[in-house]
Amino acid sequence: MRLSASLIASVLVAFPFAAKGNPLPESDDANLPIIAQYQDATRTQQAALRGVQMDVAIDAKLPRLEKQGKLIALRTISKLGKIGYKFLGFQGDDTIKQEVIARFLTAEMEADKGPDIAITPANYKFRHKGSIERNGQRTELFQITPKKKRIGLFKGDLWLDAKTGMPVRESGEFVKMPSVFLKKVQFTRVYEIQDGIAIPKHLESRADVRLVGAAELNIAFSNFSKQENAEEDPAAAPPNR
Repeated sequence: MRLSASLIASVLVAFPFAAKGNPLPESDDANLPIIAQYQDATRTQQAALRGVQMDVAIDAKLPRLEKQGKLIALRTISKLGKIGYKFLGFQGDDTIKQEVIARFLTAEMEADKGPDIAITPANYKFRHKGSIERNGQRTELFQITPKKKRIGLFKGDLWLDAKTGMPVRESGEFVKMPSVFLKKVQFTRVYEIQDGIAIPKHLESRADVRLVGAAELNIAFSNFSKQENAEEDPAAAPPNR
């Protein structure tokens, strides 16, 4: 089961990352002003999130194997944009700690070494589905579909804050699996707008794995703050496997 658990983690986690994908968009709304605003907003967001830290609570489960665990850690982003983790505590099954959570943290820290999978007009088609308004704030809803079937790309939904262009919610299903053991991987990522910047708030991910069944990962982010003496390259690492 160790091999299967490892495969679970590499996808749950590496992508970043539930809703079922919808049919291909009939038209491409990538030329709408809000999409250009979103592209600018993501660059602003990436710059603003450098030199910050936040608490994370990571819950993971393998229901069929009746295994689960929860890890508490400090997540840091260096001035160069490198992600690091400081292990603070863990409760649960060691299989979850070593084969799911630790692999997730490692995969996230190494994600920038992979291909370009950014949500851009170069990679995706956009279809405007409408807008919703809550508490005086309008959110624009888009269905997005990748132009190529490539690992790391997904089909699903993108919600954008109409005022800032910042992402509010991303959800969907990945279009290509890196292993024959994986049948489906879905995710939902939620952001909170603080001072005009989209801050990670919550991430859910679920993978359907042959022989093992469902694998679930839930991450809550809190206590976002700037580091007083942020390093250029974080030395912190995930818990040893």
